[in-house]
Amino acid sequence: MGWRVAAQGPSGRDVLRRAIAGQRRGVAIGSVLAVGHQLGEALVPVLIGVVIDDAVAGDDAAALVRWLLVLVAVYVVLALSFRLGVKASERAAELAAHQVRLELVGRVLDPRGGAERGRLPGAVANIATDDAKRVGYIVMVVTVGVSGLAGAAVSAAALLLISVPLGLLVLVGTPVLLWLGHLLSKPLEHRSAAEQEQAANASGVAADLIAGLRVLKGIGARDAAVERYRATSRDSLAATLRAARAEGWQNGVVLALTGGFIALVALVGGRLALSGDITLGELVAAVGLAQFLLTPLQVFAYVNAEFAQARASAARVAEVLAAEPAVVPGDRRLAEPVRGGLRLRGVGLGALTEVDMAVAPGELVGVATTEPAAAEALLRCLGRVEDPEAGVVELDGVPLTGLDPAELRTAVLVAAHDADLFAGTVAGNVAAGPEPPGPGTGPAMAAAAADEVARALPRGAASEVGEAGRALSGGQRQRVALARALHAGRPVLVVHDPTTAVDVVTEARMAEGLRDYRAGRTTLLVTNSPALLAVADRVVFVDAGRVAAEGPHADLVRDEAAYRTAVLA
Repeated sequence: MGWRVAAQGPSGRDVLRRAIAGQRRGVAIGSVLAVGHQLGEALVPVLIGVVIDDAVAGDDAAALVRWLLVLVAVYVVLALSFRLGVKASERAAELAAHQVRLELVGRVLDPRGGAERGRLPGAVANIATDDAKRVGYIVMVVTVGVSGLAGAAVSAAALLLISVPLGLLVLVGTPVLLWLGHLLSKPLEHRSAAEQEQAANASGVAADLIAGLRVLKGIGARDAAVERYRATSRDSLAATLRAARAEGWQNGVVLALTGGFIALVALVGGRLALSGDITLGELVAAVGLAQFLLTPLQVFAYVNAEFAQARASAARVAEVLAAEPAVVPGDRRLAEPVRGGLRLRGVGLGALTEVDMAVAPGELVGVATTEPAAAEALLRCLGRVEDPEAGVVELDGVPLTGLDPAELRTAVLVAAHDADLFAGTVAGNVAAGPEPPGPGTGPAMAAAAADEVARALPRGAASEVGEAGRALSGGQRQRVALARALHAGRPVLVVHDPTTAVDVVTEARMAEGLRDYRAGRTTLLVTNSPALLAVADRVVFVDAGRVAAEGPHADLVRDEAAYRTAVLA
């Protein structure tokens, strides 16, 4: 099941509730075993008190042996309960975190888009790792909290049996301590949210820095980028320290309150023993239970702190899951079969203003622009990453806004200039899957000159490309990415600047190969490369956001000064 992206969307509490409810069985098993452990721990001081009164004070050796065997059995049960309970709880927590990660990935990959808006890729990755882990860990915290409540309840019940005043003191004091712990967790929750936000920002900046390291070195901006990361990292460190101080302050105050409460219980028990209201064994049991109470009360402080941090992380997860979609699916269907006719009527988006353009089915059209932003806006419209602010884009007479984005992308492939490769082999990337490619990838590789890349590598097409293709040069990555786009075989292919990192000879071969491979299928080449524009049936020239001219490349070079400047300068 996935989240339904609605106007309201899931809240942070919804995320936490879903994580816990999704692991009901693990929570139940872990809680039962944890309660068993706490019951055993609480019984120990009670049994010691019984041993003193029944065996030691009565000088009964048989009773002493009998009660010692009972103590051993209790220790065995509580030890096994602890080990098995932790195992069940940890497993449930990991499964819950995994489910949250799946939900986040599903939302980020949703064809409607919008989840990544306003966030760096590294920040989204941080939410899917650190925040998802904290949300999943709440399952473990719930089982620990249940065990703490059980321990406190058993202690209170035992103290009530020993002495009503002692039991009432625990029953009244424990909720008060819980309430104080909740109040003290509020500053930690706010500072934890700021800590995670700054950590995500630092991760995003680091990811961008690593991805663009070669470019930064080339333009001499490495030092400025490193300084930017240092500043972001300092902000993240400061937020982490503030959160750590808040957590330390909360733990310290809660521990002091808890210690004072335990001392009060011991003091009341001692006075009752001196007055003869309880026996020596009962006093030992009461003191032991008072000391044991320190554990569940510390558990409550821990649970409060963890819930505070989990609420902050859950709120960040909810923001991604509830992100407004960039586009809304329509209820119309693609024409059957898809012929590939495109038409733009008065399209306006960003740098585009009132663009009118028609592409016949099977036509190879080049699109040259004087502004890179205009090219980017055109790609977003054709891929339906965004809908036009004005006008309409049609595929075979059907407005793109009337189609489901997922269905549209089975007919239209927009191959972006900065498309990444996947970790794996050259052949696996061309086939766009983890399995070895089937027959038919060879022609696409030849058309994109990727066969030359394979021949230059030690293991040919079976060579690994590394993370994001970083084992290859920029030109090699471009050729493999183009081969992948060609092999996909969509009725409509939109390619953006696929040859910026290759030499002139290779570019000419790629241009010819692309034209031949895509013969009879609609193809748009959004580029200012003369070699690519020369093989197009015609070129549409966009200047100042409008179509300024169109025609064969050679004619535009001869007749249009602005076009000459854009493609030949």
